[in-house]
Amino acid sequence: MQGTVISVAPIEGQEGFALRPLATLLHPKPLVPPTLLELAGWMSDYYACRLEVVVRGMIPEMIRTGSSGFKTQKAIRLRKEITIEELEALRKKAPRQAAILEELKPGSTLLLSTLSAQHSSAPQAVKRLEEDGWIEVVDEVQSRDPSRSEQFLASQPLALTDEQAEALRVIELDMEAEPADKRPILLKGVTGSGKTEVYLQAIAKVIDQGQRVIVLVPEISLTPQTTERFKRRFAMIQDQVAIIHSHLSEGERHDEWRKILDGKARITIGARSAIFAPMENVGLIVVDEEHENTYKQENPPRYQGRDVAVVRGRIEGATVLLGSATPSLESWRNTQNGKYQLVELTRRADDQRMPVTRIVDMRSEGRRKDGQKQVATIISEPLRIAIDQRIARGEQTILFLNRRGYSPSVVCQECGHRVECPHCSVTLTYHEADSRLVCHLCGFQRVPLKKCPECKSGTIFMAGFGTERVEQVLHKVFPRARIARIDTDTMKRKTQLEDTLNDFKAQKYDLLIGTQMIAKGLHFPNVTLVGVLNADLGLHIPDFRAGERTFQLLTQVAGRAGRGHLLGEVLVQTFTPHNPSIQYARHHDFEGFATQELEARRTLNFPPFVHVTLITARSEHERRAQFCAETLHKRLVSDLPPEFLISDPMPSPLVRVANQYRFQVLMRAKNPRRMVSHIRKHLDALTFPEDVIVTVDIDAYNLS
Repeated sequence: MQGTVISVAPIEGQEGFALRPLATLLHPKPLVPPTLLELAGWMSDYYACRLEVVVRGMIPEMIRTGSSGFKTQKAIRLRKEITIEELEALRKKAPRQAAILEELKPGSTLLLSTLSAQHSSAPQAVKRLEEDGWIEVVDEVQSRDPSRSEQFLASQPLALTDEQAEALRVIELDMEAEPADKRPILLKGVTGSGKTEVYLQAIAKVIDQGQRVIVLVPEISLTPQTTERFKRRFAMIQDQVAIIHSHLSEGERHDEWRKILDGKARITIGARSAIFAPMENVGLIVVDEEHENTYKQENPPRYQGRDVAVVRGRIEGATVLLGSATPSLESWRNTQNGKYQLVELTRRADDQRMPVTRIVDMRSEGRRKDGQKQVATIISEPLRIAIDQRIARGEQTILFLNRRGYSPSVVCQECGHRVECPHCSVTLTYHEADSRLVCHLCGFQRVPLKKCPECKSGTIFMAGFGTERVEQVLHKVFPRARIARIDTDTMKRKTQLEDTLNDFKAQKYDLLIGTQMIAKGLHFPNVTLVGVLNADLGLHIPDFRAGERTFQLLTQVAGRAGRGHLLGEVLVQTFTPHNPSIQYARHHDFEGFATQELEARRTLNFPPFVHVTLITARSEHERRAQFCAETLHKRLVSDLPPEFLISDPMPSPLVRVANQYRFQVLMRAKNPRRMVSHIRKHLDALTFPEDVIVTVDIDAYNLS
């Protein structure tokens, strides 16, 4: 049995047990250092989950199971030193053996595969040298490098603007402060203002002081460019930069994690789980694009990576730096009440101008005559003209649509029936490349229908559009344009995402169409036009954060334009042009948006003025899930503190996912610990049927 030692102490009353000795340790150093163990205790308490669940989440599976292990290759090294006279004598009778000995330096090794590639007779020479006692053959660990052993040219620190220099000064002052006096720093900088350069120069200060750094990024798509920038800047120690994200192979993840554990890594870069890197002496934690909902873990333990980073920083006595052009309202509120420090970058680096944003009202633009049919417009006329101009000038365009596939729903024009997934309460998406109808929640697939299953008519219509359909339209409208598409359907090969981004940066493509994988953090100087094809997608869902997410996404994707010396332009296609989220994003006015949104949140008692907890009961049996949610709700309200707010039990917006019916209760309170204690008390007193799963999500981000 495998376990984690939490503490060692004598326990009374255990004398009757036949204790057995530990068989072995997975590693001579603790896999969960004391600071992480303290963090695990906080997470278990705050996020209402068992300690063992948190600890398991901190240790990657391949480390726990030892499944990947180290990759080794045969190598040779000197067993004893050879004199000049002995080498001369050997050179006369066996020149190949002498040449091998000359290449070997005391303490160094040579791979057998390298020698064999250079000389066909090398294996025989090595065998004889081993027999004569000159060398020994050993297994040498070979690190699997996620950067594919690329050698990056060193980059030099850039001259800072006055605002950047002030930001760096604030960060340095926090580094020098006593742990009790440190406060997280929110670096709010418009897109293209040089936040990454501030990160890099702050990290250099920490490395010079002999401390270590953790950098969190929200999207895997950001990791290649982020990694390259860091390895260029820290070229002298690029082998001490560890990369952690889910697109690594098991072997690469194993080696990177062991590099961190063994103390070889001085900088760790990765997605949210990188906050659990077993690093000691951490001096700085950077959370880039801190507003991103991808920092929220949707499976146990359901933690918020940004908040865990702040707590780990407090435990480690490290400086915590949160960066974003569109901060979360939680972080923005913390700057207003003094919990966080605020530093702002209001101008783009090199005095580049912010892109001009134009709104295209699709109510008047959205439909045009095509024979006798009305066909929904995908590319509006203003956007088509703008793309045409960019292609003619040799400039590049990014088109953003946060919906993959060819068509998001299949509808019968006679009776209006929509083809739904038999296991989930969502419509099936048509993917033309695979000629399949696919559920994006559970993965169910079926062949396309020729007749309506309800009225048997043959008038099946592909409603709406996704990135696959947009790509097809672009090839027809711009036949000479070089077009690339980035979404989870096209990025299947391991290095395909990185290769596509590099090719686009090298201007091998004129147009790039993609989902939110391309919406933030990427830097392409030749991109002068960004088109948002449907700004309304996330705006009208039943979630109090819908407006905030839409504003953030539009602002971030608009920031991809005009990052070079050319002026950028953004065209936003929408059916609700007067919506506040769209209008504030158009004017790059975060403070205006935040002011009106915070006022609404305060009035309606939503975060950041309270904490929300989503309790969900799910089961394959609808009535059981509903009954358990109702029973728990009755218990919770029986002694509910007056300052708590609780909703009635209700079906989730997505009532069925993967054959599981879901019912939920939403609780709100200013004190999250009291709320968790209240929920735990009643959960522990109830026994649910085996087929009913009850989950508790503290600070929930996804309410569907």
